[in-house]
Amino acid sequence: MKKTLLLIAAALIALLPATAQGKKGKKFTHETVAIPQVEKQVIAVETENSSLVLLVHENGRLETTHYGARIAQPAQFLKWRVKTDDYNGQRGNTFPVTGGRYVGEPALHVKYADGSHNTELYYTGHAVSQKDGCVTTVIDLKDYVTGLQVKLVYDAYQKEDVIAQHTEILNGGKKPVELLSYASASLYVDADEYLLTHCHGTWASEMQPESELLGHDLKVIESRRGTQNTQGNNPSFLLSLNTKELSETEGEVIAGALAWSGNFRLSFEQDDAHRLNIIGGISPFASAYPLAAGARFETPEMVFTWADNGAGGASRNLHRWARKGGVYGGGEVNPTLLNSWEGAYFNFTTETLLRMMDDAAGMGLEMFVLDDGWFGNNYPRNNDDAGLGDWEVNVKKLPEGIDYLAQYAHGKGLKFGIWIEPEMVNPASDLAHAHPEWVIQSPGREIYQGRHQWVLDLTNPAVQDFVFGIFDRTMRLAPNIDYIKWDCNRVVQSFGSPYLGAQQDRFYVEYTQGLYNVMRRIREKYPEVIVQCCSSGGGRVDYGALRYCNEVWTSDNTDAVSRVNIQYATSFIYPACIMAAHVSAVPNHQTRAVTPLKFRFDMACTGRLGMELQPKQLTPEERALADRCIGSYKKYRDLIFKGDLYRLVSPLDGHYYALMYVSEDRSRAVVFTYALQYEARTVGGKTIRLQGLDPSRRYKVTEQNVDKSCWWGDGGAFGGDFLMGGGFNPVLKTRYSSAIFLLEAQ
Repeated sequence: MKKTLLLIAAALIALLPATAQGKKGKKFTHETVAIPQVEKQVIAVETENSSLVLLVHENGRLETTHYGARIAQPAQFLKWRVKTDDYNGQRGNTFPVTGGRYVGEPALHVKYADGSHNTELYYTGHAVSQKDGCVTTVIDLKDYVTGLQVKLVYDAYQKEDVIAQHTEILNGGKKPVELLSYASASLYVDADEYLLTHCHGTWASEMQPESELLGHDLKVIESRRGTQNTQGNNPSFLLSLNTKELSETEGEVIAGALAWSGNFRLSFEQDDAHRLNIIGGISPFASAYPLAAGARFETPEMVFTWADNGAGGASRNLHRWARKGGVYGGGEVNPTLLNSWEGAYFNFTTETLLRMMDDAAGMGLEMFVLDDGWFGNNYPRNNDDAGLGDWEVNVKKLPEGIDYLAQYAHGKGLKFGIWIEPEMVNPASDLAHAHPEWVIQSPGREIYQGRHQWVLDLTNPAVQDFVFGIFDRTMRLAPNIDYIKWDCNRVVQSFGSPYLGAQQDRFYVEYTQGLYNVMRRIREKYPEVIVQCCSSGGGRVDYGALRYCNEVWTSDNTDAVSRVNIQYATSFIYPACIMAAHVSAVPNHQTRAVTPLKFRFDMACTGRLGMELQPKQLTPEERALADRCIGSYKKYRDLIFKGDLYRLVSPLDGHYYALMYVSEDRSRAVVFTYALQYEARTVGGKTIRLQGLDPSRRYKVTEQNVDKSCWWGDGGAFGGDFLMGGGFNPVLKTRYSSAIFLLEAQ
């Protein structure tokens, strides 16, 4: 029996292909492309106080070994060893891709013409250059099988301690490929705990902060809205290391923000060694991007900073970078203004607007902005049902024209601004009838309306020309239009582009690129005009849009109490100089809340101050207070636009909110304090430890806009060490009481 079994086994082996017969048969062969060996070396991307250290292995693999405090001798990482093996291929890949041994979340996922999904990138070289305080490092990677090439570009802003990374992808092969995901950056960090703070929200409740300890599951922050990319989530975060609590002043914090106004995705994934990989970029949702042979794709920038003095330090780094160049006209002082919207809505005449201008000039404001409702003749813009797309002046409502209004404003010493919403069209419009193919739509399906309007297809160059023309013609309505409020009041739904035909996967990317093409042309022709980025309020608050816009309309919700959290959380990532904050009427038109006029002014004065009401409805006492608040704001607003922000007391912690701005030379500061709840009679003044002052200098402290101060030391001079050490304790006991203090070094 045994002999029979052996004979059967031998016969079966003889039937196997020669390549599977073991040592005596032909061996299994699999040809592989040889990967050139390279010199093991360290690449250090450095700022004045931080280092991102990358290690190039002999086999060409690129690994992130450190991001944090500056390392004086980064070459020491040549001897660095990871604390676990590489069994799962998850060891600190600087730019992880789908393929090879990597099984985690990829920064790049490519599908090739033969159906393969595997990419393996190897280092081929790098170069370093320097210009205007920014050191640029470009690292070249290549897949030797397919010819795909990737450049990792790091711009390290030295004084600001900010690193901006983007990726350039080149199809070096002979056949087309498809980019399934294509992130801007991947960043590995190593800590025991990771506290993620990010912002969510909706219309009139944007930028609501939320913190959570990250576990080992994949955490994703994403937007699929198309146009209003930040109305739900903002493409930004704070990451506190080795702590369970967000601290303004202590501990290591990494802040990040994606400069992109379309769909985005931020992911956070711990590997089995507890290192966290942060990937940020364009959302891959319905966005597989074809790349022909020889074609190149460049991602938007992902901006990072590291600080060891808490969230406040990380925020100040980003704010300094933004004022230096991350925001168009960053740090320039923009004028105070009166906007017509909540004061007149659609129901105005020339006379209405002239009288509002008179009041604006009389209160010391510096600009008047005509909001929605000034255009449309066949389909007059008397409500939001009609007129979008037909950008001719409504001759019945404004027979004298826009030039007449602008000249009147300038004659009163005011600048003049005007509202447009060029990305949209009402079905009830001449434009919709003339060019139905310009509307985003899917064949055979309903074109859904939002706010009674459709979205124009900015992937189409003809539509881009039209939208640029809207801006251009609006600017030519009067010789001196100083300000444009650019609105965008709905998301993309049931997306589809007649122009793109079968290439619909490109829609979300090319819509945003089309928007940027328009904005780029605008800035080439109109570099001086102030542009506000408004999208139903805070629906487009990102560093991509801010490359072309001076400021954002932070929220349609003008209620001062609601603005506490909105403006507080916006300041995590974005500087005060971009936050338009307006004083409006009570009961508030969104929340129906009633708050004191001084509280409303004191809140709005922490950003670019404006008013959003009918001045004729102010009482004489309110008018006098408004004049006083506007006048004092002009004395310290340079600190809001150019100074460093210190968040002193979080509104999330209890009954108070306090913040301050300090000049770069620490000679001046302004402090804002607010009571959000009632305090018992037994509670004394709230002790607030100021920050950022020079402890060796004395500062005169003067409360603004009051005859009787809420602080015992008003008008006196005190040491910076005293004010920072606990000597400052204003008494704010009633709900919605507030105080502003100007500090001047003696």
